[in-house]
Amino acid sequence: MTGLSTRQLQWWDGRRLLTPAVPTHRTERGGFTKRRYTSIEVLELMVLADLRRRGFTIARLQQLLDVLRTHFNVRLYDAIDGGGPLTLFIDGQQIFARTEANEIYNLLDHPAQPLLMLGDNVKLRQLTAREKTRVPGRSPTGSHETARPPRSRRTGGRNV
Repeated sequence: MTGLSTRQLQWWDGRRLLTPAVPTHRTERGGFTKRRYTSIEVLELMVLADLRRRGFTIARLQQLLDVLRTHFNVRLYDAIDGGGPLTLFIDGQQIFARTEANEIYNLLDHPAQPLLMLGDNVKLRQLTAREKTRVPGRSPTGSHETARPPRSRRTGGRNV
């Protein structure tokens, strides 16, 4: 759904970008459990993954989450899809927030200073949670659906 690999999720978790509700932990047998994300966290991951694909760095994503938490006392989920006290917009390089009072803030450069918007040439797109579209001919794991199955050692190289 997010287009993120297991390794990316592990890396993001390790840097506290987005920590799962149930983190991985060691089992009695010495292995590790899988991370478990809530549906809210999955929506947030979808937005963060989309922003990452658009060129936003991990540092900028962390900054976004920090600004939402410290300046506006909301989490990302509360600001996506226009369902909360903030609505997020993107213009390509910047992320903006519109409050219920119609004040607009540049979240990454001047999060404490409302902007004065002049004219109607500003091209902003509302930031929403979207599922990563799959590339035709590829399975969800990223391998080609038409790929040959691995050869079996016990059958002398023949597939059974």
